[in-house]
Amino acid sequence: MTMTLTDLYPSRGAAEVSVPRQDPVVWSAPGEPGPIEVADLQSFERDGFLSIGQLIDDDEVAVYHSELERLVSDPAIRADERSIVEPKSQEIRSVFEVHKISEIFARLVRDERVVGRARQILGSDVYVHQSRINVKPGFGASGFYWHSDFETWHAEDGLPNMRTVSVSIALTENYDTNGGLMIMPGSHKTFLGCAGATPKDNYKKSLQMQDAGTPSNEALTKFAEAHGIKLFTGRAGSATWFDCNCMHGSGDNITPFPRSNVFIVFNSVENTAVEPFAAPVRRPEFIGARDFTPVK
Repeated sequence: MTMTLTDLYPSRGAAEVSVPRQDPVVWSAPGEPGPIEVADLQSFERDGFLSIGQLIDDDEVAVYHSELERLVSDPAIRADERSIVEPKSQEIRSVFEVHKISEIFARLVRDERVVGRARQILGSDVYVHQSRINVKPGFGASGFYWHSDFETWHAEDGLPNMRTVSVSIALTENYDTNGGLMIMPGSHKTFLGCAGATPKDNYKKSLQMQDAGTPSNEALTKFAEAHGIKLFTGRAGSATWFDCNCMHGSGDNITPFPRSNVFIVFNSVENTAVEPFAAPVRRPEFIGARDFTPVK
């Protein structure tokens, strides 16, 4: 007898829907030891994010930034399907599955300062659902429109529950002018199911310019009025952890100052992907992993 998994978060239907979050934000037991202090964990539960002024030091930043530069200048990497280019400039925008392409970034994923926080938030062993470097060079790199990652990962990758956390580690200075990350604090407590069916191979377009899975202006206005908008700035080596259901985005970078980061998505081994909830086919594994091996 086949068990049917209940869809707690319907999306991509005829109309936009708003559903209260059905899952915890912090999954570990109260008082369970870990690298995140109790007060910071409570802040994460309330706001949906946690910023760290210096996760990695200057010498480490130099190593990771050098590796980023090596990857984006490698013609073989550019030709790889895991590289996404800017529609206008044709410069590399993102390189996915970077922890499998680069042993240097693989070591970062295994670093206890990184994976230890993910385990503490998610209350279990974790695996990498997605990793990438985001390259936002100056003079016109385009932003990422407002969205909830979970809406996409649920609809198109088949993640059943909100038991996934992302970390964005800055490899260049994040100013308030060069297209930094913006989050609506507290928005993670409400799931916004977007209207409109998912086209086949939607990822090919959405990784350059979001379309399916985009909230309406009306919904975004209500969210912004209710939650406000937090813009993240910080030096290279800083990091921001954020819940999978945070409403977030970033603007274009029209300054001369690049903004690059490494982005790692950890999912609980108890929340492994099933078939997509609202898409005709799965996305490729370099975008939504089907290897659920715990990070050790």
